[in-house]
Amino acid sequence: MDLIEKATIMHYHRHRMEQHRHGTVESLGWRSANSQQKRFEVLSTVGDLNGASILDIGCGYGDLKAYLDRHYTGFDYIGIDQQPEFVREARVRFAGYSRTQFFLVDFTAAELPQADYVLASGALGYRSKTENYYTDMIRKLYRIARIAFAFNMLDKESFPHHDLLIAHDRDKMLAYCRTLTSKVTMRCDYLVDDFTVFMYRQH
Repeated sequence: MDLIEKATIMHYHRHRMEQHRHGTVESLGWRSANSQQKRFEVLSTVGDLNGASILDIGCGYGDLKAYLDRHYTGFDYIGIDQQPEFVREARVRFAGYSRTQFFLVDFTAAELPQADYVLASGALGYRSKTENYYTDMIRKLYRIARIAFAFNMLDKESFPHHDLLIAHDRDKMLAYCRTLTSKVTMRCDYLVDDFTVFMYRQH
């Protein structure tokens, strides 16, 4: 993903903040809180997150952290995002929370820490002309997961064309993930235009 594409994404979210207010799920690009929460619900079925270390790629305001707090305990959470406004707000919302950190990081370029579970909700949904961008990012994020990497994508079968967001062929994505590990599962039964892939380490 090049600098112009990254700047376009940041501009898109700033425009959404002006339209929908800073701090809302709509400013993150989600249609509704319900669609965001459905994605979290599915992502969190990746494994037993109690007591685990979790890396949230494209964390936004830390909404996934809030969801996990309602369902799991004793986990270490790191959220990263390239949008300064999101990270500032997340740090305010979770100030004083133990075992919780937020960093302003471009996950596409930075060296990332390992975690038991790496989760990415919406982070792979932006258009890029960079060759092999999506498969390269899947490989990168899978490699830092000690137990599993789970991510969602928009489904090409039902998501309409969008100038900034991109939908993917779920069968092609599944086939690629199987070149990295045979322990791959997919869910596409929770929203009409989304799918989630779970990739597990082969020990």
